[in-house]
Order: sequence, then structure tokens, then C-alpha cells
Amino acid sequence: MKQDLIKLFKKEREEQSFELKKGHEARFLSKLDEALPVEKKSLWNIWKVAASIVVLLGLGMIGYLQFFNTEDIPTTIVDKGGPIEKDNTFSFGDLSPDLKKVENYYVANINMELSKLDVSAANKELVDSFMERLTELNSEYENLNSELNELGPNDQTISALIENLQLRLQLLQKLKKKLNQLKSSKNEQITENSI
Repeated sequence: MKQDLIKLFKKEREEQSFELKKGHEARFLSKLDEALPVEKKSLWNIWKVAASIVVLLGLGMIGYLQFFNTEDIPTTIVDKGGPIEKDNTFSFGDLSPDLKKVENYYVANINMELSKLDVSAANKELVDSFMERLTELNSEYENLNSELNELGPNDQTISALIENLQLRLQLLQKLKKKLNQLKSSKNEQITENSI
């Protein structure tokens, strides 16, 4: 019976002929293109990718050379004048690393206090008077530095330089305190007037 079924199916296939409708293949391909459009890769897209890779490599190389290059590039100074004389001046911060730390600490704090000042027309006169005193202390500091260069390092000059820096910082802190008091008193007057 098994052989009979196989023969039967073969015979039936041979007798019947199945034909597809006209244009079936064309309709199938158009539906396939709509569902899965094929992108045409042009040469232009390949050039875009290649250009992007070249740019990234260039930027990477520049970054590497700037951040990881430890070679010192010698600096050449050209002067058309006479022979160059070396300036032997130094500040007290150049005497030792500890003094350099002290100098940097006070200078940074002084600059920070100066940057925090809120100057207005109402407090300009007060700020100007403090700035005049600060200018005097600054010129005194420069005189002490020149004395240090002339006479050499000694305890008195170094102590005077440190005290000068401390006085400048204290002066700025007093100015900040006075400005805060002035501001709070004005705020109190405004609140009293509004009540």
C-alpha cells in the first residue's frame, strides 16, 4: 500500500499542472522591496566614513602629543641689543619651599578676598579708603623684597614680609566685615521703612 500511495501522488502531480498568474513574480518582488527596502551603498558614504576616521585619528594624535609629551622644547630668545644681563632678583618665596607655600597661601587668600568684594556706589568711598591702605602695604612689600635682594635673607626682613601679607589679608577681612555690616544696616532700614 505504501508504494501505491507514492505512485498515486506522482501520477497526480504529473497530470495536474499548476501555473502562476501572469505578473505574480513582479508583484511579489515589489511587495518585498516595500517591506525590506535595499539601501544602495554609494561611494560617497564610504568617503564620509573614511574622512571621519582620519579626523578622529588626527585629533587623537594631537591630544596625545599635547598631553603626554614630556620633552621640553628649548626656548630661544632673540635680542638685537647688547649682551643680556641676568637679573638676580628674587622674592622671599624663592628662598625655600616652605616660604613659597606661605607666600602662595597669603597671596591666594588676598586675591580670593579681593574677588569677593561687592563694590557699589553706596560703599565706594569705604572701599577706596581700604584700597589706598592696601596699596601702601603693597608698595611696602615691594620695598621689603628689594631690601631682601640687596642685603640678603635675614630673619627680620622675612618676618616683615610675612607680617605684611598677614596685614593685607586682615585688612581685606575687615573691609568685608564692614561691608556686610553696612549691607545689613541698609536691609534693616528698608524693612523698617516698609513696615
